[in-house]
Amino acid sequence: MDASSSLNEQKAEEFKLKANDAFKANKFSLAIELYSQAIELNDSNAVYWANRAFAHTKLEEYGSAVQDASKAIEIDPRYSKGYYRRGAAYLAMGKFKEALKDFQQVKRICPNDPDATRKLKECEKAVQKIRFEEAISVGDEEKLSVADSIDYHIIEVEPQYTGPRVDGDTITLDFVKAMLDEFKKQKCIHKRYAYQIVLQSLELLRSTPSLVDVNVPNGSHFTVCGDVHGQYFDLLNIFKLNGLPSEENPYLFNGDFVDRGSFSVEVILTLFAFKCLYPKGMYLARGNHESKSMNKIYGFEGEVRSKLGETFIELFAEVFCALPLAHVINNKVFVVHGGLFSVDGVKLSDIRAIDRFREPPEEGLMCEILWSDPQPQLGRGPSKRGVGLSFGADVTKRFLQENNLELVVRSHEVKDEGYEIEHDGKLITVFSAPNYCDQMGNKGAYIRFTAPDLKPDISSFSAVPHPDVKPMAYANNFLRMFQ
Repeated sequence: MDASSSLNEQKAEEFKLKANDAFKANKFSLAIELYSQAIELNDSNAVYWANRAFAHTKLEEYGSAVQDASKAIEIDPRYSKGYYRRGAAYLAMGKFKEALKDFQQVKRICPNDPDATRKLKECEKAVQKIRFEEAISVGDEEKLSVADSIDYHIIEVEPQYTGPRVDGDTITLDFVKAMLDEFKKQKCIHKRYAYQIVLQSLELLRSTPSLVDVNVPNGSHFTVCGDVHGQYFDLLNIFKLNGLPSEENPYLFNGDFVDRGSFSVEVILTLFAFKCLYPKGMYLARGNHESKSMNKIYGFEGEVRSKLGETFIELFAEVFCALPLAHVINNKVFVVHGGLFSVDGVKLSDIRAIDRFREPPEEGLMCEILWSDPQPQLGRGPSKRGVGLSFGADVTKRFLQENNLELVVRSHEVKDEGYEIEHDGKLITVFSAPNYCDQMGNKGAYIRFTAPDLKPDISSFSAVPHPDVKPMAYANNFLRMFQ
């Protein structure tokens, strides 16, 4: 080995140690930068690639994590952590069968490792469960509506129930306020009223187009919020800072209401209750986490089962399929959860024509709306997440020009200040879950637009305390092992 190679290896180790410190401090983006510098100096060290894969996993960049872990395996096929990191990334993507192969390999390399044995058994159980569910499942087109089989009117409310009540079919502001207070005390409302809220929301959403045109009169304002992810107490803080939703104070929540945070039931019932109360004061868009596959892994399904029961799992899945995919404010601002498309020439009419009443597909316009992310480079590139794509400023500019629009607003990504302005000011990311997963240290944000100019007025806010229920408390047991 020559002197320069030895010096490079030494410097690479220094970068790795700094990256490890950044990782321990939950500064995962910085950790990735530092691991990348180590790799530039010494790209034949499997540990650097596996460590960077782990940091990508923490940022939910599972596609990048799979690539890095695969590189670690290529460098050293006996390096168990490479398979372990790739298996964890596959698991987070819901690719249980691929994950199982990697954990089997970990077990072969480390036959006496009790941790590897335990994770392999959990993975085998998860795959068996999925195979069973696949065997008994029916296609979307054959599935009967759960909602149509439920009549909340005939559900009896016991005399000993002391929570808020709805008199008849009309949800009132007094009821909603009382419900918010119950949720703050970690109490739930009666199932009869939960059914009423969800079923009435479904009725409203079913009649909504896939792309919703929002009209904000001159002098009036409109607030857009990003991901909330089950952080109920931070949702209440948004309402404290910016006012409760109403026809005069309308909101759009731009997807990912649930999962990760362990108060997802409270969040979704709150948003749906305001939708029932003020149909033009609460707009809701679908995110990638409003789907069965995500809810099964990231906590919402388990939380619903615990708090409301099995029937609600299917009911929420049905309602999520009715959520619109995009909004356009005053023919100027295009709002979508994820991002733009793998092809040019997509018109608003194409989005209106999407049949959204289904689980999200793995490709096509609907998938890209829910999953894509902006990138600093021009053009298009592969997705860091392993689903959708990354798109540059030129893609954003062409889409806006072709549709006579001025701005793209999207969510889907944690940002340190709760927002980020990119693509020459033509794209804003807004994320409304501060200190995401109780560990990211980020702020949340929301954007207020006032007509007619619709200049974005962005407010950032910090996390507020919440009861001691950890994120992912109801999540798939197996996935929690890797958090």
